[in-house]
Amino acid sequence: MMNSSLDLLELELLNLSGPPFCLLDVGYSQILNTCLLEVAIILLLTVLIISGNLVVIFVFHCAPLLQHHTTSAFIQTMAYADLLVGVSCLIPSLSLLHHLKGLDEELTCKVFGYMVSVLKSVSMASLACVSVDRYMAITRPLSYATLATPCRIRACILLIWVYSALVFLPSFFGWGKPGYHGDVVEWCAVEWETRPLFTSFIVVLLYAPAAMTVCFTYVNIFRICRQHTREISERRARFGPQEGSLGQDGQPQHAPACTDKRYAMVLFRITSVFYLLWLPYILYFLLESADIYSHPAASFITTWLAISNSFFNCLIYSLSNSAFRKGLKRLCLFCVQRVDSKKSFSPSPGYGQGPICTRSTCHV
Repeated sequence: MMNSSLDLLELELLNLSGPPFCLLDVGYSQILNTCLLEVAIILLLTVLIISGNLVVIFVFHCAPLLQHHTTSAFIQTMAYADLLVGVSCLIPSLSLLHHLKGLDEELTCKVFGYMVSVLKSVSMASLACVSVDRYMAITRPLSYATLATPCRIRACILLIWVYSALVFLPSFFGWGKPGYHGDVVEWCAVEWETRPLFTSFIVVLLYAPAAMTVCFTYVNIFRICRQHTREISERRARFGPQEGSLGQDGQPQHAPACTDKRYAMVLFRITSVFYLLWLPYILYFLLESADIYSHPAASFITTWLAISNSFFNCLIYSLSNSAFRKGLKRLCLFCVQRVDSKKSFSPSPGYGQGPICTRSTCHV
């Protein structure tokens, strides 16, 4: 009996002493028995993504100026999708910290891969719709209000979610990995393979149309804005500033084309950073699917570099959009006022034992 218990104890020690599955060759902690560097990267991104997108969502509800453009609906959709990406990132964190041992690795891997792929597809499709929306606003300013109605915008957003969910659904029926890499669960990296046919399916239905739409619309947007700006400059040089173009302070007002160009530049920065961060991931996805190159560290780095875009969207929008900065300032002032009001009306330690005095009156 004693020998059998000792044998079981030795087996448990051997199982615990074995290092966990780590994609990065550095950062393993024997004391914590976990991939410390991977946990730190994922937890940091999770905190940044969740907090950043919560701020964006609250600011949109506090700043009415941000509702002026119909693109705000797509930006909010991206913020909600990115927020869900941050929440879903808790799954690999808990897996690395050995809190998901009782769950089926295959099911956990497929559900997490599907969720992340769908959510990032929503962001990609939303950026494409934003570029189309700005293109219509500039090329068809007179009929834009009748084309981009709130009902159509909501229908477009619903279509984005349904389309993204359907594109990656075949991954549950053995078609292959839906494009998620950087697998912290061993089954995802070892057993779940990418297949060229499914990769081509995703590229044709999602990556290529979104990229071509964005390139076409923004090239034409900046070409039209440059043309309008040149025409306005020539007209002012020939006839001088007209009376209707002067503001209350006597300064020339900015033309609508210039305003549209500035707002298009904000959206173009968000789109550019999105594709810059996702380009290494897409290239690795294609190379691995074609059995040209595969490496665990490259898989992890490219994946989480792409996922970090969920935080950079918030950062770019807050730095580039003046209306957003005003809304953020308003939200901060509201929070400070709430804290101050709680402090001023909080009961004193001697509450109920004597009079409580404020600045103007005393209450017994």
